[in-house]
Amino acid sequence: MRTVPQAFDEFFKRLTPLETQRKAAAAHRVSVESALRAALKVTAIREIGSFNHGTGVRNHCDTDILVSLGSARPNSSDTALGWISAALQARFPYTPVRVSRPAVVIQFAGGDQTWEVTPGFITGRGGGNALVYDIPGAGTGWMDTAPLEHLSFVNACNEAERTKGGAKRLARLVKAWKYFNNVPISSFYLEMRAAQHVASETSFVPVWDICQLLEKLNQHKLADMNDPRNAAGRFYACSSEVKKVEALSKLSTAAGRARKALDAYRDKKEGVAFHYLDLLFGGKFPSQWS
Repeated sequence: MRTVPQAFDEFFKRLTPLETQRKAAAAHRVSVESALRAALKVTAIREIGSFNHGTGVRNHCDTDILVSLGSARPNSSDTALGWISAALQARFPYTPVRVSRPAVVIQFAGGDQTWEVTPGFITGRGGGNALVYDIPGAGTGWMDTAPLEHLSFVNACNEAERTKGGAKRLARLVKAWKYFNNVPISSFYLEMRAAQHVASETSFVPVWDICQLLEKLNQHKLADMNDPRNAAGRFYACSSEVKKVEALSKLSTAAGRARKALDAYRDKKEGVAFHYLDLLFGGKFPSQWS
């Protein structure tokens, strides 16, 4: 019979992407990069996102790359997305390619190996050594991002001695909640909020911290987040108001379930805690009975 802490240990193992999935994703790197470089003026290609950050959820993390383009930034971000889409479609005519802002998505192996390719244009903003890029906005236009600064922030929070490893483990947990319940919230936003939360804690206990994070998100109604490194603009939880309404509804339910699980755990009612944790994670949480 498992305890709640033991179940979380098992859950983390199940959430971590398999090495075979990493290798499968990497197998397309040369062909994708060569297609982009042959068609466009590419100055750099950087891997970003959860695979690179170590916060991905098994079967739910794509390979994300940011393509730094040396040409002048067009007025319309649709134009830049069109450049990326055309380059990939020309090289992979029988592979599905579609625009899903801020990226172009290409689905290899029937969608099992998905790449998200985001066009970026380096800016003079950010100051110091921060590399700030203009990338397509969620709905239209442009927004800025500083992926190296954001990764550095997550890594720093994750390496803090008092909560070592907690930032990335909490990010993986809250992303699992998102994926297993089809919640339309930005994974990047959740990752940054998870790191921010852990940075203010003196210890990391999964059943406590997932509850506290979800309650915080619910209390401030998925408020926009300031860049903790002051390199880029604010982070938004959802790409539209319609999606935010849906996300807030599911978040309220989740915060309530997480609180009931935590209260039961504190009262040593393990069976009740497992019940609410399983509801919280869409029926995917490990059983009490191993």
